[in-house]
Amino acid sequence: MPPQVSIIIPTLNESANLTPLVSRISAALAGISHEILIVDDSSPDSTVQVCCDLARTFPLKLITRLPKDGLSGAVLDGLRESTGEYLVVMDADLQHPPEKIVELLAPLKNKQADFVIGSRYVPGASTRESWSILRRLNSRAATALARPFAGDTHDPMSGFFALKRTTYERATHLTPLGYKIALELMCKCRVERSRITEIPIDFGERAAGESKLSIKQQFKYLEHLSRLYDFFFPRLAPIAKFLIATAVAWGMGLAVYALALSKSAVEGLVAPPPAIAIAYAAAIITTAVFHLRYTRTQREFLLCDRPWRDFTLIALAEWSTACAVSVFCSHRVMHITAAELFIYSFTAATIMRYIVRKELSQDLRGLRKRPVAANSNTAAAIRRAA
Repeated sequence: MPPQVSIIIPTLNESANLTPLVSRISAALAGISHEILIVDDSSPDSTVQVCCDLARTFPLKLITRLPKDGLSGAVLDGLRESTGEYLVVMDADLQHPPEKIVELLAPLKNKQADFVIGSRYVPGASTRESWSILRRLNSRAATALARPFAGDTHDPMSGFFALKRTTYERATHLTPLGYKIALELMCKCRVERSRITEIPIDFGERAAGESKLSIKQQFKYLEHLSRLYDFFFPRLAPIAKFLIATAVAWGMGLAVYALALSKSAVEGLVAPPPAIAIAYAAAIITTAVFHLRYTRTQREFLLCDRPWRDFTLIALAEWSTACAVSVFCSHRVMHITAAELFIYSFTAATIMRYIVRKELSQDLRGLRKRPVAANSNTAAAIRRAA
């Protein structure tokens, strides 16, 4: 018979914490059939030996894998290997209290919730770890950015949560990145906000080892959010990102244009049309930075293996348009100001970008669209899963 509960614990150099953690889990789940899956990212410490020793006494299974997609990827590997009806995910650093697992499972068993989070920020919760003001502000900002699909959840970034297997099995397009796997599952499993419950926990201090949180992981969180916005708002997200990238590119172009004009005023070197050419080249370089980020976040779903070829063709078309309009206006429009020349040229180039991308069957950011049939099948699958 499969166990009733599967505990998934991702690890990296956490051997010193495993023995007390596993002992506390088994004590908390006494009388409940369970399995403990340690998913290790090839730790160079003694994790393998410790797990072998623990497996003689406890229902423990070690999964060793090559590091990929960080902690989230390890959790998903553990979920795939699990066999329990109820799935619990927690960290190995002893900051998540195993004694709360039964309390996490109760709303699932009573059918009061589909997703239960061990929260640090609801009434009755506490945090022993001392956070700086900067880290607290960072946490609140991260929570606010996740609100569109996490709703009023106080602690959607928690790594301590539980869900039923049936909820996990309706997930689509899982693309984990970084540490925030709870957000990934809430979004991709289409969990209704009203079906998310938070249980207060006492968030302890790390017992041993080092924290894995870093600046790099925080940037990965932003990249992860970008993927989730694309998934949750497939129509709105490309438009919003196109407008943001265009606004930043226009701002950079305007700065370069003003600099070029100031140079021409002092040295008589650059006339308005050449200044437009230089300014729009700067705007294209700015757009290329956004395109690089977007191709990275969508790399698993790109339909074209040479996205930069299309980007180059589009960039040449819009740059040529900006140059042509600037030359035409400067010679044909009487008393045109430098500001008007900038607006006319950049607007025409932006319209050209939109038209060419549409003709190349791309979305607004320059990424290849999925075929209409594929979109329909995906949407139908999501509706059936929901």
